[in-house]
Amino acid sequence: MNVKGAIFQPELIEIMRAVLDDAAMALPEAKRTSAMKAEIASHILACAAKGERDPVVLKMNALLAVVECSHYSHDVSPERRAV
Repeated sequence: MNVKGAIFQPELIEIMRAVLDDAAMALPEAKRTSAMKAEIASHILACAAKGERDPVVLKMNALLAVVECSHYSHDVSPERRAV
């Protein structure tokens, strides 16, 4: 995910920060590591760099990417999967 050269307005940075916090809370507590948060942030940044601004879409895309590239999707409860 290359966001090199992307410029984000302060308002979008605040949205992305809130999305990151919200997405992290959707994970099982044991999975809320710094590394996982960094991975989620990377996906949020990549999606925002492509022009996405909807917080729900940013969160959904980031969580889907993290769940799909890991082997713990069974750990995420159905309630937490719903975005």
